[in-house]
Amino acid sequence: MFAMQLRQHHQPLEWVELPDPEPGPDEIRIRIGACGVCRTDLHVVDGELANPTLPIIPGHEIVGRIDKLGSNVTSLNVGERVGIPWLGHTCEHCYYCTHGMENLCDHPLFTGFTRNGGYATMTVADARYAFPMGDKGEDKDLAPLLCAGLIGWRCLSKAGDGKKIGLYGFGAAAHIIIQVLRWQGRDVYAFTSPGDTEKQAFARSLGAVWAGGSDELPPEQLDAVILFAPVGTLVPTGLKAVRKGGKVVCGGIHMSPIPSFSYDTLWEEREIVSVANLTRQDGLDFLKLAPEIGIRVTNTPYALRDANQALDDLRHGRFEGAAVLIP
Repeated sequence: MFAMQLRQHHQPLEWVELPDPEPGPDEIRIRIGACGVCRTDLHVVDGELANPTLPIIPGHEIVGRIDKLGSNVTSLNVGERVGIPWLGHTCEHCYYCTHGMENLCDHPLFTGFTRNGGYATMTVADARYAFPMGDKGEDKDLAPLLCAGLIGWRCLSKAGDGKKIGLYGFGAAAHIIIQVLRWQGRDVYAFTSPGDTEKQAFARSLGAVWAGGSDELPPEQLDAVILFAPVGTLVPTGLKAVRKGGKVVCGGIHMSPIPSFSYDTLWEEREIVSVANLTRQDGLDFLKLAPEIGIRVTNTPYALRDANQALDDLRHGRFEGAAVLIP
């Protein structure tokens, strides 16, 4: 198989040829059709997440067909299309796993971080953490749902059922979750980098009732805001945008330092909450609902060899929606 591999932080990914991986008893081997490029991949490459397994093949928005089954796998079939998300394995016996919070497992494995991911032509995955994807839709359009979509979905569950929702950072996750919010009949207020009129126009085209820079306040107070941009200074900014009792949901796995702010910014029962990973139930719920909503993913395809260019374009916001690698 061929892959783009990270050997050392702050270095470009390297094109390598490796032996085809063999699945363990509880694993499946997948021939990859597409893999989304996520901001978490940038955090891995930049060494902002602690204790990765190096060398590592990044990528955790994987769609492909099962090529080989492990000896214990009976729930899936060769040739079936599956999706592989960030959460790649849990211990299933710690407090969190036994209390419906496997996303907080004490001994997890994460795809593209502590086990090899999808910047490759082939990979192996724990069969218990693979989502059946059916045969409708193209691989490149489904791949971003496996993280950008799922994290947005979990953020939305934390944000509550308020009518007016703000989204800070209008990239892959926001352009998916705005479609869910509009389908639910809610109003969306989109915040981009100051002066990014193209992203603001993109947000309006997807149904945002207002779009502006992150240095602006919305025209009215919001019930909740979701921060997809990993920028700590947006936490107090978001608190100022929500009403009394409103929530600020931090959706990233990494964020720059949060500055100090006066207590009155938080007072009146405003809340700050974070989102970590996802559960398999999150995936089942969202992926079942996505076709009903009719989510359309805006993506920019890149050849697998061009993964470094895709990451750089993501870093500098050079495309709308999501980037997807095609082996």
